[in-house]
Amino acid sequence: MREAHSSQQRLPRWMKMKLPKGESYSKVKNLVNKHELHTICTSGNCPNIGECWNRGTATFMILGEICTRNCKFCGVTSGKPLSVDPNEAKRVAESVRIMQLKHAVITSVDRDDLPDLGAEAWANTIAEVKQLNPNTKLEVLIPDFQGKTELIKQVARAKPEVISHNLETVERLTPNIRSAAKYRRSLEVIKTIAESGAVAKSGIMLGLGETESEIVQTMDDLLKVGCKVMTIGQYLAPTKAHIPVVEYITPEQFEKYRTIGLEKGFSFVESSPLVRSSYRAEQHALA
Repeated sequence: MREAHSSQQRLPRWMKMKLPKGESYSKVKNLVNKHELHTICTSGNCPNIGECWNRGTATFMILGEICTRNCKFCGVTSGKPLSVDPNEAKRVAESVRIMQLKHAVITSVDRDDLPDLGAEAWANTIAEVKQLNPNTKLEVLIPDFQGKTELIKQVARAKPEVISHNLETVERLTPNIRSAAKYRRSLEVIKTIAESGAVAKSGIMLGLGETESEIVQTMDDLLKVGCKVMTIGQYLAPTKAHIPVVEYITPEQFEKYRTIGLEKGFSFVESSPLVRSSYRAEQHALA
């Protein structure tokens, strides 16, 4: 069912990534290069970039590139962030227009240094994107805003079609994996999202030492708070300084989790080794 590997061993055969190609991919790539646009797809070396860009989907990151938290799984730089760029919202909206995206995904670093934790910037960005791109569906992958309900609602009032907040891992492993976030607090965030009327979505990584029963329990916890969409992918350590991979989960086991999740009641479960949070995001607005 599972193959254990040390972090020094080569990736298993099913983790090999295909080179991106296709007419739509090339068109988006040329636009990104010409206009010097910033996407997580490129900066994060996403394995699904070719497939997503060919379907007209891309992911942007706002509120800078420095996070106030230092999670052991994450490759984003941690430290003291710069001031929020007042023109960022317009630039993201223009990028979506230039790239002619059918579906855009926006994420951000945590900004615990800001009085509103970045909620106003989030709401403004969503509003700008929607005003300039009325036919583009929008998904936002938000931080926990320290569990402050009003800030989450502020983002929800901007009316993105999908609001995602990742649990990242099972409850037992959360204190060792996430620097400040709490499992139960994240569930409350997802509950607030679901109650807002948006499609509620969350994701976890596998290969950190979790058990099958813990994954199934996580599914139950998410469904209980109104989550409709779940993504499940393989954790890969960004550097040797990050928490190491405990094991590589086989494609067959990922497919088993997908089947279990759908049978339990999720509208969509994206579950395979190379799945990331925004994989097939354009479908999730239909949940």
